Amino acid sequence: MRIGVFICHCGSNIGSTVDTPEVARRALGLADVVYATDIMYTCSEPGQQSIIDAVKEYGLDGVVVASCSPRMHEPTFRRTVQRAGLNPYMFEMANIREHVSWINKDREANTNKAFELVMLAVAKLRRDKPLSAKSFDVTKRVLVIGGGVAGIQAALDCAEGGIDVVMVEREPTIGGKMAKLDKTFPTIDCSSCVLSPKMVDVAQNERIKLYAHSEVESISGFVGNYTVTIRKKATYVDWDICTGCGACTEKCPSRKTPDKFNEGVGTTTAINIPFPQAIPKKATINPDYCRMLKEGKCGVCQKVCPAGAIKYDMVDELVTENVGAIIAATGYDLVDWKQYGEYGGGRYPDVITSLQYERLLSASGPTGGHIKRPSDGREPKSVVFIQCVGSRDRSIGRPYCSGFCCMYTAKQAILTKDHLPESQSYVFYMDIRSPGKDYDEFTRRAQEEYGARYIRGRVSAIQPTVRPDGSAGYVVRGADTLLGKPVEVDADLVVLAVGVEGSHGAGHLAETLRISYDRYGFFMESHVKLRPIETNTAGVYLAGVCQGAKDIPSSVAQGSAAAAKVLGLFSKPKLQNDPQISVVNIKRCVGCGKCVRVCPYQAIEEKVIRGEVKAQVIETVCQGCGLCTATCPQGAIQLSHFTDNQLLAEVNALCQC
Repeated sequence: MRIGVFICHCGSNIGSTVDTPEVARRALGLADVVYATDIMYTCSEPGQQSIIDAVKEYGLDGVVVASCSPRMHEPTFRRTVQRAGLNPYMFEMANIREHVSWINKDREANTNKAFELVMLAVAKLRRDKPLSAKSFDVTKRVLVIGGGVAGIQAALDCAEGGIDVVMVEREPTIGGKMAKLDKTFPTIDCSSCVLSPKMVDVAQNERIKLYAHSEVESISGFVGNYTVTIRKKATYVDWDICTGCGACTEKCPSRKTPDKFNEGVGTTTAINIPFPQAIPKKATINPDYCRMLKEGKCGVCQKVCPAGAIKYDMVDELVTENVGAIIAATGYDLVDWKQYGEYGGGRYPDVITSLQYERLLSASGPTGGHIKRPSDGREPKSVVFIQCVGSRDRSIGRPYCSGFCCMYTAKQAILTKDHLPESQSYVFYMDIRSPGKDYDEFTRRAQEEYGARYIRGRVSAIQPTVRPDGSAGYVVRGADTLLGKPVEVDADLVVLAVGVEGSHGAGHLAETLRISYDRYGFFMESHVKLRPIETNTAGVYLAGVCQGAKDIPSSVAQGSAAAAKVLGLFSKPKLQNDPQISVVNIKRCVGCGKCVRVCPYQAIEEKVIRGEVKAQVIETVCQGCGLCTATCPQGAIQLSHFTDNQLLAEVNALCQC
């Protein structure tokens, strides 16, 4: 075998702490290595061309590149050796940046370790075999999970590209959190005016099939051929004939149902339509508060419905859809702010969240757009906004910034002044983070033009008080770190800028999708810089806040990016699998079934071969995770490109140092 070794300087990333020419010189002494050199930037066009030229000039059979993480550039170099005429799997990569130069400054020790990693890669390459991908047909339909603004944008872009879309939204209407907003920053545009046309486009687009008030039950299959089971939750209203006239909501006597769309500010009826622009604009019965479903008494909505759409005997229904790709756009939920006892822990009616305040500001909200205190209906004269509630707080395990809280607080301070010209807003903040286009100017506008008083410091306590005139209020105690002294503010209403976390149930969905998620419930991308839309499961993409905190423009952009990925995937007549998959030696397999039980992708099935039960790998489903290889007691399963012999060759090479 004839092997070539290429050591990358990566500018000063590697070259400053590793003697790359010395590593190349030592590598030339390894068995089967006929060419070794060091290159300033191996991933650059000249660097890749030097690999191609060396393969042709020295008749190389395999290539080792010692540079950065394989997560970043392994596909790049595989394409390079393929252009040179080699099989892309006759290539190995040694990570001497993250594993060597970035973690130690001892040049001599780093040089020795870099050489050892190169030696391991060469030892493995000597036992590598050419692998070939297999082609398979693809179902050119996409599943979009979540009907917020990111999911809507992704669905519309996919439909515009000629792809049929299945959209699943767990709430009775699409629109997500954006539908609950009154205005958007920094332009103070009406949120509904921006979003509603897109919602209508979803409803009217013949390529989009919408399942509202539904959830994904299970997913099986693989990229290009997923089978999705969807649970259509019982609405107790036949949406096929419901006209959305609202007669049922007007007559329903159960008027103390918590209003979920209005974030619990006020109540609604047991049967209701979330808001006037809802899509689909259909009624839904809350079975926990419906007298007919709980006690068997009432039936008023059924009597007054002119279309006869009320169905008290409705049950959940399971439907199956076949798709080739999946876009997760499940959005976010607010951090549980009630754990902050110093802010009342939910006991004080006039201490509300920013999203609840949005509903008070909105014309479609419970107060018709008039700002009123939930406790007594009075207009507040003094409104205190507290930022970073549930963000940048290690004490509750939320150290990250939620990204858009500074901006919507400035927006709400502006809107408060518009609604209540005689009012005064106070904003307690840690830092003002406004990096977007026109964002910093917007926060300054809140202070300079609308008189919002910004106080840098944390709030230590909120305490109810009774003023001398008998009116109820709150004393907000905190610190002004710029002045270096404690402050107290007399407030009528306190608004908490609560941080965000992954949508409730995101962890379960991630397991269903077989993708990773972090401890905050956000789905994890394949690579934070190079593959921010993709996941480690082929054919599953991310859009919006489900991947991490971001504002509306970024969510819309990511929705379009996910759609572009899907369109790119479907542009090929057939797809190819990754040949780094498990292979069963049926002579050694005893049919114990352990591999079937541990496989997270359901990629192994049991087959009867010549009267004996044997394991069989479904090649297009296997993701090459290696769990079956580690579990098999007989060693009957080997992972292609990472066989026992290949790994042991690396161990033996290291032990001989």
